[in-house]
Amino acid sequence: MPNRAYLEFYMSAVLPVYSRSDLMFEKGEGVYLFDKSGKRYLDFAAGIAVNSLGHSHPHLVAELTDQVAKLWHVSNMYQIDGLERLASRITDACFADYIFFCNSGAEAIECGIKMVRKYHDTTGNPDKYRIITFEGSFHGRTLAGISAAKKAKLMEGFEPAADGFDQVPFGDLDAVKRAITPETGGILLEPILGEGGVLPATDAFLQGLRDIADEHGLLLFFDEIQAGMGRTGKLFAHEWSGIKADIAASAKGIGSGFPLGACLCTKAVGDTMNPGSHGSTYGNNPLGIRAGNAVMDILLEDGFLEQVNIISKYLTSKLEALQTEHPDLISGVRGKGLMIGLRLTKDSRDFVEALRHEGLLTAPAADNVVRFLPPLIITKSDVDESIDIIKKTISNME
Repeated sequence: MPNRAYLEFYMSAVLPVYSRSDLMFEKGEGVYLFDKSGKRYLDFAAGIAVNSLGHSHPHLVAELTDQVAKLWHVSNMYQIDGLERLASRITDACFADYIFFCNSGAEAIECGIKMVRKYHDTTGNPDKYRIITFEGSFHGRTLAGISAAKKAKLMEGFEPAADGFDQVPFGDLDAVKRAITPETGGILLEPILGEGGVLPATDAFLQGLRDIADEHGLLLFFDEIQAGMGRTGKLFAHEWSGIKADIAASAKGIGSGFPLGACLCTKAVGDTMNPGSHGSTYGNNPLGIRAGNAVMDILLEDGFLEQVNIISKYLTSKLEALQTEHPDLISGVRGKGLMIGLRLTKDSRDFVEALRHEGLLTAPAADNVVRFLPPLIITKSDVDESIDIIKKTISNME
């Protein structure tokens, strides 16, 4: 139960669903955030993998400032300037033939779930509506999203769960095979568990899922909301395994802070979605589309993703060195690209709070993991600064 005095003073009219710290930021510049006192924080959380290009990126500021003065919203009854360009830029760079723009990752997941059902219904298999999901997953806060994840803390107070999801252990291909029934229509997973502890799926596991999906006529649906849009050094994390998806959900980094989501699919899936089968009031709004194009301007620059790979290896090596120095505190380093988890031997939330006190922002995750999700524009000097803060924090704790 939230502290009543806290609610009355800080958020008396705000629904008490967040356990916020008392920290409030006034502005951001690049990889830094500044509170009202002027204290500077190195932001290696990036709004939980959202601010992919950091704060107040000059190109994004210029593009959105120009758009704000022109047009915000017109509805999907009309053509949207920049929409076709953004759609083709993203689909040309990945597996997809179609893309649906919305406002959030949760909406993108909902769209993908509907695509699984619509595809099988249209192709003559209306009973194939169930989707296999995995332990440790997180797919947003809608009723379908929490039913797919099946975490007790997410479902508490919201039972009964929405029907249609069968969960198996992450990484277990045999369990996936056993879970398939005549009603199974798809497989939904994060290529890297985010909230679940920054745990990457192996290439062999992803290839096995692709093979299983092909053998049984299932759709392979990736939740790339946290791992996608360049965070692992490729546009989407599943691309590292060499396989292709049928459906993928994207959000977070796609707008670098502007609320934007997307559901991508192949032609075979997209051709079953007819006018009226899905929609969004705010999806495709001119501001969001302009933001998405501005982000893609940077992500598609020659050498940008290569630099993400270079700097991620540098950060990972520094964190692994810390593990060697402090094995009593750090039990592992895992992840991919700039989605890195530092597994601790104690509660990660306490460590995240201690880092914040010293001026480094990170995010906790399951399995006593501290998530490092910095902007994709970080440099070696930013990494060195973060390591210095971590060392200082460990020293203080000792």
